[in-house]
Amino acid sequence: MIHSPTKLNALLIASRLKRSPAEHKGDAGKVVLIGGATGMAGALLLAGNACMHLGAGWTILEMLDPSSAHACIDHPELMIRLANLEAMNGLHNIKPDVIAIGPGLGNSALALRSLEKVFDIPSIPLIIDADALNLIASSKDLLKALQNRNQQFPGLTVITPHPGEAAKLLKISGADIQSNRLACVEKLVELTRSIVVLKGQHTLIASPEYPTAQCEDGNPGMGTGGMGDILTGSIAAIAAQGVRHHLNLWESSGIAVQLHALAADNLVSKGVGPIGLTPSETILEMRSLLNKLL
Repeated sequence: MIHSPTKLNALLIASRLKRSPAEHKGDAGKVVLIGGATGMAGALLLAGNACMHLGAGWTILEMLDPSSAHACIDHPELMIRLANLEAMNGLHNIKPDVIAIGPGLGNSALALRSLEKVFDIPSIPLIIDADALNLIASSKDLLKALQNRNQQFPGLTVITPHPGEAAKLLKISGADIQSNRLACVEKLVELTRSIVVLKGQHTLIASPEYPTAQCEDGNPGMGTGGMGDILTGSIAAIAAQGVRHHLNLWESSGIAVQLHALAADNLVSKGVGPIGLTPSETILEMRSLLNKLL
């Protein structure tokens, strides 16, 4: 039986992120983001910028594109490394608090191996987006690995599909997703056993453990490339802080979803968009909103 979603009110618990005077970067968590294949480095940079601006203590980018795997002049705070097989094999040595994979990942052999390696790292929050979802949709083995991870470590994986990615996972059309979003998000939970953020108008967040919630904020200006990437980075940042600030992945995901939508609405109310609203502008507005909540 499909139940009506509750209204997402995740910002009521955002105050848990308030820092004590003696806190250091270790208390804010270490995030590894994986993606940025050739021609798609911007997706990973956007995710990294969101992660950094939303408060992660360390933001490490594993960049698949060799020509982009160097220091970013605009944001030298980002720790950018070349993702290769050796780096993926040693990923556990970084001791990340959170991993996110997918923005600009592509579908190369290295992308596939990176996703396989991520599934082998236990007990930490994992955010899966974009091309990583497309890889899972095309592989029964990867889907099984995702299901097994969630059986072993429930509540520690969130997937963030847009309607097209959701359609590939469920083997239906994007129109089918949009015509019955609530039923589809529940099917995605059943299929993957993950927390699911189904992006789009009135983003839905569902889970095996919590009632489905609907974000009532947001506007059409968010329909532009890169908005999903900054949501991935934002979830990762809040989840990393949540490790020591008593927020689980469901709560962290809800906070990020609502901040993302409210920031876009705030910018439109100021005359910035909806046409031409950019992810980079939205990141800074999200930071401002989050700090006002603490």
